[in-house]
Amino acid sequence: MTWESVRFPLQGRSEHLENHLRAIQFQSPKWIPCTVGLLPGTWQRYREALDDLLLEFPRIFPGHQAGARDYDDLGDVTYAAEKYTDAWGCVWENLYPGMVGQVTHHPLADWDAFDGWQPPDAMVVTDLNRPRDWDAVAANIERAKAAGGLASGGGLYHGFMWMRLYYLRGFENLMVDIATADPRLDRLIELVLEQNMRVIERSLELGANYMSFGDDLGNQDALPISPEHWRKYLGPCYRQMYGACRDAGAHVYMHSDGHMIPIISDLIDDGVTIINPQIRANGLQNLVRECKGKVCVNLDLDRQLFPFATPDEVDAHIREAIDALGSDEGGLMLGAECAPDVPLENIRAICSAYEKYCY
Repeated sequence: MTWESVRFPLQGRSEHLENHLRAIQFQSPKWIPCTVGLLPGTWQRYREALDDLLLEFPRIFPGHQAGARDYDDLGDVTYAAEKYTDAWGCVWENLYPGMVGQVTHHPLADWDAFDGWQPPDAMVVTDLNRPRDWDAVAANIERAKAAGGLASGGGLYHGFMWMRLYYLRGFENLMVDIATADPRLDRLIELVLEQNMRVIERSLELGANYMSFGDDLGNQDALPISPEHWRKYLGPCYRQMYGACRDAGAHVYMHSDGHMIPIISDLIDDGVTIINPQIRANGLQNLVRECKGKVCVNLDLDRQLFPFATPDEVDAHIREAIDALGSDEGGLMLGAECAPDVPLENIRAICSAYEKYCY
């Protein structure tokens, strides 16, 4: 399936947003958009020292003000060191505050529970079991559009499709379901997809023109299931969700941790306009082959390198990525997520490399 390219007009935008759109739409950005993601645990560890570091790089952290952040604010309940039950009945558990937890109880681990189970009403409640405020979504969309910005409907919570299936069934159970073609899995997929589509369609009705999605599709060096099984069970879901966005003229941002080289072309065909892959899990040259010139790459730089590298190695890593995937036409953005184990000197090295090579 193919769609007309989504190209938003550049006139009337702020310099930052215009450049962002130029990168996404291959319209010759002035600089490579670059971000540093700091986990709640990173703020908890470094506190004022991290505040001071960010002030050294105002182009990368525009508008940052020291002391404006609560260093102990986890933001998302799944980052708390406790048990938490989400709207689907999955129990999250976390041993380390500031890092995301994992699901330890799967409500459909036994298929016998399926007949009496109902998914949450996604129009009323979020995945994290919070009331869904559509009035606030509508107001945010209108506010963004009035400012000439990209208007997001909020997308779907991370782990909205593939991960939700193993949150519900348990990973090993889901692997067996796929291997044995259990017909109950088709019913479960349909129920999850239906709730996702309701949120997407309502967001688009309210005027969203940029939809963000995150679902970790890969393991460290391979897909957890064959590409053929992925295309049978998951491909049609993403095609329906992303196709609805593209039909409405919205950009589609897709994040995935893990190895997904075998299905990147599928995701592009399904409607993704900005893809966020991990460099180590996929390999730089593989990403060049599958993505360069075909889809905007928001490259997730090497999180497994940052805790152990020297600052010079961090610099070389970022330079290599830009040399391989960058072009005058655009199509490249960079993101560096820093967990609490990344030394401050390496966070500074990331920022310094951005300033040298992205601007």
